Amino acid sequence: MLPTLIATDVDGTLLDGDEHVTARTRAAVRAAVDAGTHFVLATGRPPRWVPPVVEELGFAPMAVCANGAVIYDSATDRIVSARTLSAELLTTLADIATRVIPGAGLAVERVGRSAHDAATPQFVSSPGYEHAWLNPDNTEVSLEDLLSAPAVKLLIRKAGARSADMAAALAPHIGIEGDLTYSTNNGLIEVMPIGISKASGIEEVARPLGIAAEDAVTFGDMPNDVPMLRWAGLGVAMGNAHPDALAAANEVTTTNADDGVARVLERWWM
Repeated sequence: MLPTLIATDVDGTLLDGDEHVTARTRAAVRAAVDAGTHFVLATGRPPRWVPPVVEELGFAPMAVCANGAVIYDSATDRIVSARTLSAELLTTLADIATRVIPGAGLAVERVGRSAHDAATPQFVSSPGYEHAWLNPDNTEVSLEDLLSAPAVKLLIRKAGARSADMAAALAPHIGIEGDLTYSTNNGLIEVMPIGISKASGIEEVARPLGIAAEDAVTFGDMPNDVPMLRWAGLGVAMGNAHPDALAAANEVTTTNADDGVARVLERWWM
């Protein structure tokens, strides 16, 4: 199979441990793109965290962001589409989250028309929210303000907890309201609109191009990558992947620190 579309997760997959695209991986991706293959980033990151990846790659691909809720054209800095949780649904989900996981902090991701749309506060959190990453860029607001506008995802954070345990506790209560996933086991759960995943986002990009799932190869390492690993004709898990991603994949490559993406792409384009 010569893939006509490559879709890859970013953190723990395309990027190495220092958040760089290695020279080998960059060369393999560019060889595929130069041959006419479509390349898509598929990430839990919001659009405003995509530009550093674009800089590492050396070109600006389409990006499926926020676990499939947002399609972002990084070449034109334009939000193409966004799927959101309504304010009413966010309120319901927040009530469930704080009841099932006492002490949990809440945050939401919103999008405007571009990656850094100043008219739209993009990452707002409840007072005292503890960021799961090292580069916090949240704005604290009241819980009422937090839930007052549609958002592409709700984040439920409990410092010191395991995301897998949180997901197991929340699933019986939230499963019919939103789709649960996580991209780190560091006490952070992400709630998406029902039916939204990286797979649905990639399909939204692929459909107008006439590309079917069987013509795609996807790469990932965490539970939020499982839908796209199952969707593609060839789903590849990284050697450092979570057990759920390993189980969903057709094959396993080496780790993100050992050019796992490049080693697969080089079969066809190097």
